[in-house]
Amino acid sequence: MKLTIDDVRSRFIEHFDGTTGSVYASPGRINLIGEHTDYNDGFVFPGAVQQGMIAELKANGTRNVRAYSIDLKDYVEFSLDDEKGPKASWARYIFGVCREMMALGVPVEGFNTAFAGDVPLGAGMSSSAALESVYAFALNDMFGDNKIDKMTLAKVGQATEHKYLGVNCGIMDQFASVFGKAGNLMRLDCRSGEFEYFPFNPQGYKLVLVNSCVKHELVGSPYNERRLSCERVAAAINKLHPEVKSLRDADWGMLYEVKETVSEEDAKRAKYVIGEKERVLKVCDALEKGDYETVGEMMYATHEGLSKDYEVSCVELDYLNDLAKEAGVTGSRIMGGGFGGCTINLVSEELYDSFVNDVKTKFREKFGKDPIIIDVVIGDGSRKLC
Repeated sequence: MKLTIDDVRSRFIEHFDGTTGSVYASPGRINLIGEHTDYNDGFVFPGAVQQGMIAELKANGTRNVRAYSIDLKDYVEFSLDDEKGPKASWARYIFGVCREMMALGVPVEGFNTAFAGDVPLGAGMSSSAALESVYAFALNDMFGDNKIDKMTLAKVGQATEHKYLGVNCGIMDQFASVFGKAGNLMRLDCRSGEFEYFPFNPQGYKLVLVNSCVKHELVGSPYNERRLSCERVAAAINKLHPEVKSLRDADWGMLYEVKETVSEEDAKRAKYVIGEKERVLKVCDALEKGDYETVGEMMYATHEGLSKDYEVSCVELDYLNDLAKEAGVTGSRIMGGGFGGCTINLVSEELYDSFVNDVKTKFREKFGKDPIIIDVVIGDGSRKLC
């Protein structure tokens, strides 16, 4: 069931002073291709989805933020002047955004807020980025007179992950949440910040997420270890090729040159990233030609790399990918950081019903639980609702 303004507003009225404030929304995202390339200065190809976070805020005349998580039924109050902030992880997202906006010169004051989301948690659809983005956008509107540009708002969310949650993420998730545009995917150059909208309405195909319901937790996880592997290989290549600042600049020959000086594990991680850089650009060309078979081929290759070289898959996700291949689905791969979450599938319309039924039946038989099917509709980015 789709989340509405009324779902949030009724709880806001109930938990605070009976009055209403302003309501904002920011979406989760899908990423067609380009996984784990954002923190390697590479290209990504995300789009915002219709699911996301909705938050209501109202200034309360104090220096305290009073926040209620509708989904968790949890309340936290913290001072904007407390450098340590709250302990609850969900509240640290809001706290971090407040502190980062203040550092940019936005005169944030205390406020009451309630929020809820319909992005499945831990599904790789970036519920955390949606949460960061909705508050960054709202605080800019309420206290900053919209002086902070959209890319800086995305970087506020990224900095919140880095400093307050311990996740050294790239910029893709927050970028997609802030900049999303209905009916369009976006190719983002994560080094320069340049991006381009690509109209995306594939005739005869549907984008379908299959949520394995295996929840990942990225804080203090192998996610950060993967990033360190990439940085070590880039540093080794840099000694021979000073122009190489990250794996985005590297090629197969350069990786071969340092293969004996880096660990086997680090070399495998770099192999995936260099291959993924090339796959993103091939998908861009294929989309412009309407060549969805090539798009699908690249998606399967990405899954293989994420599973075997980057090693961020799990039994459930590999099984879903195998089911897609057996069913003749055009493309399928892990989406998101990995270690759980969803596969994203490019499915021809004539195969859609049989694929969904097949996945539900076989996944339940093997793992004893039902996967969640999510039809993807590309939606708008951060915005004020009322």
